[in-house]
Amino acid sequence: MTADLVPVKRALLSVSDKTGLIDLGRALAQLGVELLSTGGSAAALRKAGLEVRDVADVTGFPEMMDGRVKTLHPMVHGGLLALRDNADHVAAMETHDIAPIDLLVVNLYPFEATVAAGADYDTCIENIDIGGPAMIRAASKNHRFVNVVTDPEDYAALLAELAANDGATSYAFRQRLSQTAYGRTAAYDAAVSNWMAGALEMPAPRRRAFAGTLAQTLRYGENPHQGAAFYTDGTNRPGVATAKQWQGKELSYNNINDTDAAFELVAEFANSGPACAIIKHANPCGVATGATLAEAYARAFDCDRTSAFGGIIALNQLLDGPTAEKIVEIFTEVVIAPDANDDARAVFAAKKNLRLLTTGTLPDAATAGLAFRQVAGGFLVQDRDAANVTMDDLRVVTKRAPSDAEMRDLLMAWTVAKHVKSNAIIYVKDGATVGVGAGQMSRVDSTRIAARKAQDMAEAMGLSSPLTIGSVVASDAFFPFADGLITAAEAGATAIIQPGGSMRDDEVIAAADAAGLAMVFTGQRHFRH
Repeated sequence: MTADLVPVKRALLSVSDKTGLIDLGRALAQLGVELLSTGGSAAALRKAGLEVRDVADVTGFPEMMDGRVKTLHPMVHGGLLALRDNADHVAAMETHDIAPIDLLVVNLYPFEATVAAGADYDTCIENIDIGGPAMIRAASKNHRFVNVVTDPEDYAALLAELAANDGATSYAFRQRLSQTAYGRTAAYDAAVSNWMAGALEMPAPRRRAFAGTLAQTLRYGENPHQGAAFYTDGTNRPGVATAKQWQGKELSYNNINDTDAAFELVAEFANSGPACAIIKHANPCGVATGATLAEAYARAFDCDRTSAFGGIIALNQLLDGPTAEKIVEIFTEVVIAPDANDDARAVFAAKKNLRLLTTGTLPDAATAGLAFRQVAGGFLVQDRDAANVTMDDLRVVTKRAPSDAEMRDLLMAWTVAKHVKSNAIIYVKDGATVGVGAGQMSRVDSTRIAARKAQDMAEAMGLSSPLTIGSVVASDAFFPFADGLITAAEAGATAIIQPGGSMRDDEVIAAADAAGLAMVFTGQRHFRH
């Protein structure tokens, strides 16, 4: 036996999630491991016919205060923390009759699940585990001698390690278990801290931590030379993180990023009838509503057929066969929808590389949450942009007010603008985007690019006039000068929606009046960087 192998002779099992507990207990007992346990875990093991010693018998104190105090005792923590090669530690163990604990199996009270279920403040507080994290940290620190397992998914690896080493574990194995355990307690504390910040309405707590659980190790990141992984945050917001993948190869970093952008956008149209959003490089290249889902897809596709090739398609309703038939006419990376029927799945089955994801439902576009982004030396945290406007929020600033049809398109254009990289300009006509200008340093350039793409699309479709004739335009932020508005008017737009608030608003309004445009101010902007 090499020097780093440590036999497992005594184990403490105390778990909230009892998945796999009985099989683990039986396997350890067959290896001759003495089992210690607490409360429900001990009862479950005994019911399975296993011999278990109560921690209360070891500590000499009963579980008390509704189970709040049971493992917080030197007989437990001494057994976990003692250095087996330190003479003073060994002497202290002998003096106080403390036996070593070689294996700790603990998972924590389901705090995250309790919060996700919408429990009240006091219930959430009661589901904050104290003894579990204390034991995990103790065992993790002393991983030279102690194994600590915090996830049922690691039981098989533990038993395989014990089988391979005649009932012992290697130092490298214990190191990996320790890292996983510290990650678990860090994530647990982050969940508690962030929940309390929200419960106490603290928008900027002194310290902020974020944590996740590994969902997928990715082949690479945005580019092949970048390593990457995908983590879930436990909020269970419907989307790519919770979706079922029916077919297709593994999602890439860019697939996940773009699919999320597409589904969050189409969720804005949860109550608008059939809708489709097509995304390329995190920007929409087509968004539309229609009488059917197939029509919505076709109208979104007609905004920019070139960019749609190899894109991500998000749908707000059950994917049906006719829509699937249209989608497979070109190459598409990912399709995500709340559900898909058998006809649609049969159509897609012939396209082995197309990924089909279903989520069961749409995310609530009006639900806020936190978004964060790393910068050198820190990270920025903000509320997710869940704001939007209604007709009652709009202020008509021109001599001519929008018609009802224009107003409907203006509201749609404004909704799409929230999901387009700044500077963003969106032309919409009859419930479909006809031109999108994204990510330009100059707003007038975005206006020109969107109009030119609409003209190119019209020519490709054999139309005699640009798609922007009779359209409306949304600008995610105010027009600093009249040039962008004039460009939109020259492209055939008849109405404008923008935040307002520029020092030159009067100049811009005068230009709109001179061009016969209707314009409304939202008093709200949607920068997206």
